Amino acid sequence: MKIMRSTLLAAATAVTLFGTSSLAQTSPFGAGWELESEASKLQFQSIKNGSKIETSSFATLTGAIDADGNASLKVLLDSVDTKVDLRNVRMRFLFFETFEFPEAVITTRIDPALIADLAEVRRKTMSLPFSISLHGVTRDMTADLSLTLIGEDLVAVSTAEPINLAVADFNLEGGLQKLEEAANVEIVPSSTVNFDFIFRKTGGAQAPVTTAAVTEPVAEPTAAALETEGEFSLEACIGRFEILSRTDNIYFAPGSARLQPKSSALLDTVADIVSRCPQMNIQIAGHTDSIGARNYNQRLSEQRAASVVSYLTGKGIADGRMTSIGFGEDKPIADNSTDRGRWRNRRIEFSVPQSGS
Repeated sequence: MKIMRSTLLAAATAVTLFGTSSLAQTSPFGAGWELESEASKLQFQSIKNGSKIETSSFATLTGAIDADGNASLKVLLDSVDTKVDLRNVRMRFLFFETFEFPEAVITTRIDPALIADLAEVRRKTMSLPFSISLHGVTRDMTADLSLTLIGEDLVAVSTAEPINLAVADFNLEGGLQKLEEAANVEIVPSSTVNFDFIFRKTGGAQAPVTTAAVTEPVAEPTAAALETEGEFSLEACIGRFEILSRTDNIYFAPGSARLQPKSSALLDTVADIVSRCPQMNIQIAGHTDSIGARNYNQRLSEQRAASVVSYLTGKGIADGRMTSIGFGEDKPIADNSTDRGRWRNRRIEFSVPQSGS
Protein backbone atom coordinates (compact mmCIF):
# COMPACT_ATOMS: atom_id res chain seq x y z
CA MET A 1 0.00 0.00 0.00
CA LYS A 2 2.85 2.39 0.80
CA ILE A 3 4.39 1.82 -2.64
CA MET A 4 1.01 2.34 -4.29
CA ARG A 5 0.43 5.61 -2.40
CA SER A 6 3.86 6.88 -3.47
CA THR A 7 3.17 6.00 -7.07
CA LEU A 8 -0.20 7.75 -7.02
CA LEU A 9 1.35 10.83 -5.39
CA ALA A 10 4.06 11.06 -8.09
CA ALA A 11 1.45 10.70 -10.82
CA ALA A 12 -0.70 13.40 -9.28
CA THR A 13 2.27 15.72 -9.05
CA ALA A 14 3.14 15.16 -12.71
CA VAL A 15 -0.43 15.93 -13.77
CA THR A 16 -0.37 19.14 -11.70
CA LEU A 17 2.94 20.33 -13.14
CA PHE A 18 2.53 19.34 -16.77
CA GLY A 19 -1.16 20.00 -17.33
CA THR A 20 -4.50 18.74 -16.15
CA SER A 21 -6.02 17.59 -19.43
CA SER A 22 -6.66 13.94 -20.16
CA LEU A 23 -3.68 14.08 -22.53
CA ALA A 24 -1.44 15.06 -19.64
CA GLN A 25 -2.28 11.81 -17.91
CA THR A 26 -0.54 9.88 -20.69
CA SER A 27 2.11 12.47 -21.63
CA PRO A 28 4.25 14.66 -19.35
CA PHE A 29 4.18 17.36 -22.04
CA GLY A 30 0.55 18.26 -21.47
CA ALA A 31 -0.67 20.49 -24.31
CA GLY A 32 2.89 21.42 -25.26
CA TRP A 33 5.62 23.92 -24.45
CA GLU A 34 6.84 27.10 -26.15
CA LEU A 35 10.35 28.55 -26.16
CA GLU A 36 10.89 31.66 -24.07
CA SER A 37 13.26 33.29 -26.53
CA GLU A 38 14.10 36.30 -24.35
CA ALA A 39 15.36 34.02 -21.58
CA SER A 40 17.12 31.52 -23.85
CA LYS A 41 20.58 31.59 -25.40
CA LEU A 42 22.48 29.74 -28.11
CA GLN A 43 26.23 30.31 -28.37
CA PHE A 44 29.09 28.94 -30.43
CA GLN A 45 32.84 29.23 -30.05
CA SER A 46 35.43 29.52 -32.80
CA ILE A 47 39.21 29.42 -32.56
CA LYS A 48 41.31 31.79 -34.66
CA ASN A 49 45.04 31.78 -35.29
CA GLY A 50 45.50 28.71 -33.14
CA SER A 51 44.58 30.12 -29.74
CA LYS A 52 42.16 33.06 -29.87
CA ILE A 53 38.72 31.89 -28.75
CA GLU A 54 35.71 33.96 -29.76
CA THR A 55 32.17 33.40 -28.50
CA SER A 56 29.22 34.44 -30.65
CA SER A 57 25.49 33.96 -30.30
CA PHE A 58 22.15 34.10 -32.10
CA ALA A 59 19.56 36.54 -30.90
CA THR A 60 16.43 35.32 -32.68
CA LEU A 61 15.18 31.85 -31.76
CA THR A 62 11.76 30.23 -31.96
CA GLY A 63 10.75 26.77 -30.85
CA ALA A 64 8.18 24.48 -29.31
CA ILE A 65 7.64 20.99 -27.89
CA ASP A 66 4.28 19.45 -28.72
CA ALA A 67 2.14 17.13 -26.64
CA ASP A 68 3.89 14.06 -28.05
CA GLY A 69 7.40 15.33 -27.28
CA ASN A 70 8.23 16.43 -30.84
CA ALA A 71 10.53 19.41 -30.52
CA SER A 72 11.57 21.95 -33.15
CA LEU A 73 13.85 24.95 -32.90
CA LYS A 74 14.51 27.56 -35.61
CA VAL A 75 17.57 29.81 -35.53
CA LEU A 76 17.49 32.96 -37.65
CA LEU A 77 21.05 33.08 -38.96
CA ASP A 78 20.83 36.78 -39.79
CA SER A 79 20.70 37.36 -36.03
CA VAL A 80 24.27 36.12 -35.53
CA ASP A 81 25.98 38.38 -33.02
CA THR A 82 29.77 38.55 -32.85
CA LYS A 83 29.64 41.98 -31.14
CA VAL A 84 31.20 43.61 -34.26
CA ASP A 85 28.95 44.93 -37.04
CA LEU A 86 31.09 44.10 -40.08
CA ARG A 87 32.07 40.75 -38.59
CA ASN A 88 28.36 39.97 -38.34
CA VAL A 89 27.99 40.90 -42.01
CA ARG A 90 30.88 38.62 -42.98
CA MET A 91 29.28 35.75 -41.08
CA ARG A 92 25.95 36.32 -42.83
CA PHE A 93 27.16 36.82 -46.39
CA LEU A 94 30.39 34.86 -46.58
CA PHE A 95 29.90 31.96 -44.17
CA PHE A 96 26.21 31.20 -43.63
CA GLU A 97 25.07 32.73 -46.97
CA THR A 98 21.83 33.77 -45.30
CA PHE A 99 20.46 35.28 -48.51
CA GLU A 100 20.03 31.66 -49.64
CA PHE A 101 19.93 29.73 -46.34
CA PRO A 102 18.21 32.04 -43.82
CA GLU A 103 17.76 29.65 -40.91
CA ALA A 104 18.97 26.55 -39.17
CA VAL A 105 16.37 24.04 -37.96
CA ILE A 106 16.87 21.51 -35.16
CA THR A 107 14.32 18.76 -34.59
CA THR A 108 14.08 15.89 -32.14
CA ARG A 109 11.61 13.81 -30.18
CA ILE A 110 11.78 13.42 -26.43
CA ASP A 111 10.28 10.07 -25.45
CA PRO A 112 7.66 10.86 -22.78
CA ALA A 113 8.75 7.77 -20.86
CA LEU A 114 12.23 9.27 -20.41
CA ILE A 115 10.90 12.21 -18.43
CA ALA A 116 7.83 10.73 -16.82
CA ASP A 117 9.53 11.15 -13.44
CA LEU A 118 10.79 14.71 -14.01
CA ALA A 119 8.14 16.18 -11.76
CA GLU A 120 9.52 14.00 -8.97
CA VAL A 121 13.29 14.17 -9.58
CA ARG A 122 13.20 17.78 -10.91
CA ARG A 123 16.41 17.37 -12.93
CA LYS A 124 17.88 14.68 -15.13
CA THR A 125 20.50 14.21 -17.85
CA MET A 126 19.94 12.21 -20.99
CA SER A 127 21.50 11.46 -24.36
CA LEU A 128 19.15 12.61 -27.11
CA PRO A 129 19.37 12.07 -30.91
CA PHE A 130 18.46 15.08 -33.04
CA SER A 131 18.60 16.35 -36.62
CA ILE A 132 20.04 19.68 -37.69
CA SER A 133 19.43 21.31 -41.07
CA LEU A 134 22.01 23.96 -41.91
CA HIS A 135 23.21 25.42 -45.21
CA GLY A 136 21.11 22.98 -47.20
CA VAL A 137 22.45 19.89 -45.39
CA THR A 138 20.65 17.75 -42.79
CA ARG A 139 22.67 15.70 -40.30
CA ASP A 140 21.66 13.29 -37.54
CA MET A 141 23.59 13.78 -34.32
CA THR A 142 23.36 13.09 -30.58
CA ALA A 143 23.61 15.52 -27.68
CA ASP A 144 23.93 15.12 -23.92
CA LEU A 145 21.26 17.33 -22.37
CA SER A 146 20.13 18.39 -18.92
CA LEU A 147 16.43 18.94 -18.25
CA THR A 148 15.43 20.90 -15.17
CA LEU A 149 11.91 21.54 -13.97
CA ILE A 150 12.05 25.07 -12.53
CA GLY A 151 8.39 25.70 -11.80
CA GLU A 152 4.89 24.61 -12.66
CA ASP A 153 5.11 26.26 -16.07
CA LEU A 154 8.85 26.30 -16.87
CA VAL A 155 11.43 23.73 -17.90
CA ALA A 156 15.09 24.39 -18.80
CA VAL A 157 16.84 22.36 -21.51
CA SER A 158 20.61 22.86 -21.71
CA THR A 159 23.72 21.18 -23.07
CA ALA A 160 25.40 18.94 -20.51
CA GLU A 161 28.41 18.74 -22.86
CA PRO A 162 29.28 21.05 -25.77
CA ILE A 163 28.13 19.90 -29.21
CA ASN A 164 30.87 19.84 -31.82
CA LEU A 165 29.92 20.85 -35.37
CA ALA A 166 32.39 20.35 -38.22
CA VAL A 167 32.38 22.86 -41.08
CA ALA A 168 32.82 20.08 -43.65
CA ASP A 169 29.62 18.33 -42.50
CA PHE A 170 27.50 21.25 -43.74
CA ASN A 171 29.33 22.24 -46.95
CA LEU A 172 30.69 25.36 -45.27
CA GLU A 173 34.34 24.95 -46.25
CA GLY A 174 34.06 27.57 -48.98
CA GLY A 175 32.48 30.04 -46.58
CA LEU A 176 35.20 29.41 -44.03
CA GLN A 177 37.88 30.11 -46.62
CA LYS A 178 36.16 33.37 -47.55
CA LEU A 179 36.11 34.38 -43.88
CA GLU A 180 39.78 33.59 -43.50
CA GLU A 181 40.71 35.62 -46.55
CA ALA A 182 38.48 38.58 -45.61
CA ALA A 183 39.80 38.81 -42.05
CA ASN A 184 43.34 37.52 -42.77
CA VAL A 185 43.09 34.83 -40.06
CA GLU A 186 43.22 31.06 -39.77
CA ILE A 187 40.10 29.48 -38.29
CA VAL A 188 39.75 25.96 -36.88
CA PRO A 189 37.21 24.20 -39.17
CA SER A 190 34.84 23.21 -36.37
CA SER A 191 32.89 24.90 -33.61
CA THR A 192 31.47 23.98 -30.21
CA VAL A 193 27.86 24.88 -29.44
CA ASN A 194 26.20 25.42 -26.07
CA PHE A 195 22.66 26.42 -25.28
CA ASP A 196 20.29 27.13 -22.42
CA PHE A 197 16.65 27.04 -23.50
CA ILE A 198 13.68 27.89 -21.33
CA PHE A 199 10.32 26.43 -22.35
CA ARG A 200 6.99 27.56 -20.92
CA LYS A 201 3.94 25.32 -20.73
CA THR A 202 1.38 26.29 -23.37
CA GLY A 203 -1.23 28.40 -21.66
CA GLY A 204 0.98 28.79 -18.59
CA ALA A 205 1.31 31.94 -16.53
CA GLN A 206 3.20 34.72 -18.29
CA ALA A 207 5.25 36.04 -15.39
CA PRO A 208 8.74 37.06 -16.59
CA VAL A 209 11.52 34.53 -16.20
CA THR A 210 14.18 35.74 -13.78
CA THR A 211 17.45 34.17 -12.73
CA ALA A 212 16.08 33.90 -9.21
CA ALA A 213 13.47 31.47 -10.52
CA VAL A 214 16.06 29.23 -12.16
CA THR A 215 18.17 26.74 -10.28
CA GLU A 216 21.15 27.61 -12.50
CA PRO A 217 21.46 31.25 -13.65
CA VAL A 218 20.54 31.96 -17.25
CA ALA A 219 22.75 34.52 -18.99
CA GLU A 220 21.19 37.80 -20.02
CA PRO A 221 19.82 37.55 -23.56
CA THR A 222 21.91 39.16 -26.29
CA ALA A 223 20.61 42.23 -28.05
CA ALA A 224 19.37 41.31 -31.51
CA ALA A 225 22.15 41.64 -34.08
CA LEU A 226 19.88 41.97 -37.09
CA GLU A 227 20.56 44.72 -39.60
CA THR A 228 19.47 48.08 -38.23
CA GLU A 229 16.87 49.98 -40.21
CA GLY A 230 17.53 53.17 -42.10
CA GLU A 231 20.57 54.51 -43.89
CA PHE A 232 24.11 53.20 -43.44
CA SER A 233 27.14 55.35 -42.73
CA LEU A 234 29.90 55.69 -45.34
CA GLU A 235 32.06 53.24 -43.39
CA ALA A 236 29.24 50.69 -43.13
CA CYS A 237 28.48 50.98 -46.86
CA ILE A 238 32.10 50.59 -47.93
CA GLY A 239 32.55 47.61 -45.60
CA ARG A 240 29.41 45.90 -46.89
CA PHE A 241 30.35 46.38 -50.53
CA GLU A 242 33.81 44.93 -49.87
CA ILE A 243 32.18 41.89 -48.27
CA LEU A 244 29.60 41.51 -51.06
CA SER A 245 32.46 41.47 -53.56
CA ARG A 246 33.81 38.32 -51.91
CA THR A 247 30.63 36.23 -51.95
CA ASP A 248 31.08 34.53 -55.37
CA ASN A 249 27.29 34.13 -55.50
CA ILE A 250 26.59 36.00 -58.73
CA TYR A 251 26.30 33.48 -61.54
CA PHE A 252 26.31 33.80 -65.32
CA ALA A 253 25.72 31.28 -68.05
CA PRO A 254 29.10 30.01 -69.38
CA GLY A 255 30.67 32.50 -71.77
CA SER A 256 27.63 34.75 -71.42
CA ALA A 257 26.52 37.94 -69.69
CA ARG A 258 23.11 36.41 -68.89
CA LEU A 259 22.50 36.25 -65.16
CA GLN A 260 21.36 32.89 -63.86
CA PRO A 261 18.21 32.86 -61.67
CA LYS A 262 20.13 31.69 -58.59
CA SER A 263 21.91 35.07 -58.56
CA SER A 264 18.69 36.78 -57.45
CA ALA A 265 19.04 35.85 -53.78
CA LEU A 266 22.24 37.84 -53.38
CA LEU A 267 21.42 40.63 -55.85
CA ASP A 268 18.16 41.38 -54.04
CA THR A 269 20.19 41.88 -50.87
CA VAL A 270 22.66 44.08 -52.81
CA ALA A 271 19.74 46.22 -53.97
CA ASP A 272 18.58 46.67 -50.38
CA ILE A 273 22.05 47.74 -49.23
CA VAL A 274 22.53 50.15 -52.16
CA SER A 275 19.13 51.71 -51.38
CA ARG A 276 20.34 52.34 -47.83
CA CYS A 277 23.44 54.17 -49.04
CA PRO A 278 21.44 56.89 -50.87
CA GLN A 279 24.15 59.55 -50.92
CA MET A 280 26.69 57.29 -52.60
CA ASN A 281 27.32 56.26 -56.17
CA ILE A 282 28.28 52.64 -56.71
CA GLN A 283 30.81 51.17 -59.11
CA ILE A 284 30.12 47.64 -60.34
CA ALA A 285 33.15 45.96 -61.85
CA GLY A 286 33.34 42.77 -63.88
CA HIS A 287 36.36 40.45 -63.95
CA THR A 288 37.16 37.26 -65.86
CA ASP A 289 39.77 34.52 -65.78
CA SER A 290 42.52 34.35 -68.40
CA ILE A 291 40.99 31.62 -70.56
CA GLY A 292 40.24 32.89 -74.04
CA ALA A 293 41.27 35.96 -75.99
CA ARG A 294 42.05 39.09 -73.99
CA ASN A 295 39.71 41.28 -76.05
CA TYR A 296 36.87 38.78 -75.64
CA ASN A 297 37.39 38.67 -71.87
CA GLN A 298 37.40 42.46 -71.71
CA ARG A 299 34.04 42.70 -73.51
CA LEU A 300 32.57 39.89 -71.42
CA SER A 301 33.56 41.58 -68.15
CA GLU A 302 31.97 44.84 -69.28
CA GLN A 303 28.77 43.10 -70.36
CA ARG A 304 28.47 41.17 -67.09
CA ALA A 305 28.89 44.32 -65.01
CA ALA A 306 26.26 46.02 -67.17
CA SER A 307 23.87 43.08 -66.58
CA VAL A 308 24.17 43.57 -62.82
CA VAL A 309 23.44 47.30 -63.21
CA SER A 310 20.38 46.41 -65.28
CA TYR A 311 19.16 43.97 -62.61
CA LEU A 312 19.56 46.52 -59.83
CA THR A 313 17.83 49.19 -61.90
CA GLY A 314 14.91 46.79 -62.18
CA LYS A 315 14.85 46.66 -58.37
CA GLY A 316 14.41 50.41 -58.11
CA ILE A 317 18.01 51.64 -57.88
CA ALA A 318 18.45 54.78 -60.00
CA ASP A 319 20.60 54.05 -63.04
CA GLY A 320 22.46 57.33 -62.52
CA ARG A 321 23.80 56.11 -59.16
CA MET A 322 25.63 53.17 -60.70
CA THR A 323 28.49 52.87 -63.14
CA SER A 324 29.71 49.64 -64.69
CA ILE A 325 33.25 48.87 -65.73
CA GLY A 326 35.08 45.80 -66.96
CA PHE A 327 38.66 44.82 -66.22
CA GLY A 328 38.72 41.59 -68.17
CA GLU A 329 41.55 39.36 -66.99
CA ASP A 330 43.81 42.21 -65.84
CA LYS A 331 43.16 42.05 -62.08
CA PRO A 332 43.28 38.42 -60.93
CA ILE A 333 43.00 37.67 -57.22
CA ALA A 334 43.93 33.99 -57.53
CA ASP A 335 46.01 31.61 -59.62
CA ASN A 336 44.56 31.21 -63.12
CA SER A 337 46.33 27.85 -63.50
CA THR A 338 43.83 26.13 -61.15
CA ASP A 339 40.07 25.56 -61.47
CA ARG A 340 39.38 27.24 -58.14
CA GLY A 341 41.64 30.16 -58.98
CA ARG A 342 39.86 30.76 -62.28
CA TRP A 343 36.48 30.46 -60.56
CA ARG A 344 37.47 33.13 -58.04
CA ASN A 345 38.77 35.44 -60.75
CA ARG A 346 35.39 35.36 -62.53
CA ARG A 347 33.71 37.81 -60.22
CA ILE A 348 31.67 40.99 -59.74
CA GLU A 349 32.96 43.62 -57.32
CA PHE A 350 31.09 46.51 -55.70
CA SER A 351 32.71 49.69 -54.45
CA VAL A 352 32.16 53.34 -53.62
CA PRO A 353 34.41 55.35 -55.98
CA GLN A 354 36.72 57.81 -54.26
CA SER A 355 35.94 61.45 -54.85
CA GLY A 356 37.54 62.64 -58.06
CA SER A 357 38.20 59.13 -59.41
